[in-house]
Amino acid sequence: MASLITERFDYKKLKRCDLPEGRRYVTPDGEALPSVTTILSATGDKSHLEQWRKRVGREKAQQITQEAAGVGSRMHNYLEKYILEGEWQTPGSNPYAQQANKMAERIRDEALIHLNEIWGSEVPLYYPGIYAGTTDLVGVYKDKPAIMDFKQSNRPKKSEWVDDYRLQLVSYILCHNEVYDTDINEGHIFMCSRDFTYQHFSVEPCEFDYWVNEWWERVYKFYENLG
Repeated sequence: MASLITERFDYKKLKRCDLPEGRRYVTPDGEALPSVTTILSATGDKSHLEQWRKRVGREKAQQITQEAAGVGSRMHNYLEKYILEGEWQTPGSNPYAQQANKMAERIRDEALIHLNEIWGSEVPLYYPGIYAGTTDLVGVYKDKPAIMDFKQSNRPKKSEWVDDYRLQLVSYILCHNEVYDTDINEGHIFMCSRDFTYQHFSVEPCEFDYWVNEWWERVYKFYENLG
């Protein structure tokens, strides 16, 4: 089977470095820029996360986090291979792989069917001199160019719980517009929880400027904290 990607842009590869102070990406110009997730982690409110760890116990919390990360990674891999190879992978007998495969199927059947074009999968992006990151998908969703991310969740989420995911989308949109001279102003989060509930969260054009301002506030805060 053939790849589902239509190449519209020559996406630059970035070298990723995981350092004690957070992830960095090295751009074609040799700049080592902080990742989007590093900026969000360093500037976000972690009080609710700390409360959850205390409630369930740190050892149990670590176990839940690692298990969720494993399922999420597998889910992403199924979707990425489908996009790159055009063929759906079977999960084998591992129960976590089977769960991840079903979660990926939900996203494929609910979201990917609405893609007119896929320009890139696991696309490295950077805003010169400021930050960098990797988005899961760039392309055309329901006739509109968009940045898209796949997310897994242990349980369905309320809209207000995914604001940092919206900031991720906006950060990648700004990179793409800056480096590749596009005019993207919307993004989409395709999420499936482990009970196979599919959810779709978006950054719409009418609210794009709001989220852009929110993102730059987090970037300014990050660099201010660096001193």
